[in-house]
Amino acid sequence: MDSGTLPDSRTEADGSAVIRVLSYNIRSMRDSPVALARVMKRCAPDLVLIQEAPRFFRWRKQLARLARASDLVYLSGGGSAAGPALLCSLRATVERTEDVLLPLTPGLHRRGFATAVVRFGGARLGVVSCHLSLSKEERYAQGGMLLDRVEAMREAGVEHVVAGGDLNERPDGRTFRRLAAALNDAWATRPWGREFTSTPADPHQRIDAILATKGIEILGCGVPADLPEDELRAATDHLPVLAALKVPAAAAEERP
Repeated sequence: MDSGTLPDSRTEADGSAVIRVLSYNIRSMRDSPVALARVMKRCAPDLVLIQEAPRFFRWRKQLARLARASDLVYLSGGGSAAGPALLCSLRATVERTEDVLLPLTPGLHRRGFATAVVRFGGARLGVVSCHLSLSKEERYAQGGMLLDRVEAMREAGVEHVVAGGDLNERPDGRTFRRLAAALNDAWATRPWGREFTSTPADPHQRIDAILATKGIEILGCGVPADLPEDELRAATDHLPVLAALKVPAAAAEERP
């Protein structure tokens, strides 16, 4: 485990970009929005992959307020994606967004993906935020749908994709292993900070992850060790996962 400093955001001379990606289950902002915004702001992310965003009354306004308080802007998702959402910094240039609703299993919560294609300098990146089911069988199927979504982005010309979220499963689980076989698990590749993401009061398991396609260099990933414990406990019932990724410059055929 690397206890050093996670690299800051930057654009390289060759057009590649170092970006900071945060994945965070915010429990519908039912806890302290002030503490939540402070935690997010201290992480200084370029992209935030949110799970359990507000989905009902005035959910867009709630997400917009959170984004402003965190020095970010709303990108996509929320109620329109059944919970997953995306925020970004002004450093990102947004090409497109799409909210995807997954098949509904009777008796279970609706799930979805918040997706986008963004650029940082000469680097182009597909992004997917997800929150997989508590049901083992449905979760496995949704893991396959996530991989299909990533592959569809790549077939559409987006070479590099990052996906992340609350997987509701530990790394030895069948769905987690399925995802990690196709994508690079950022913590397993370059651990940094702390590992466990649940719960803030008793961290004992890693059920949240950031995953990247091959070609993206993972510079470090984990739960930041320098965040105030009182704010982490007040913010939500998960701990944030922060990764620094180096995304290569887009090939000529990818550039707009």
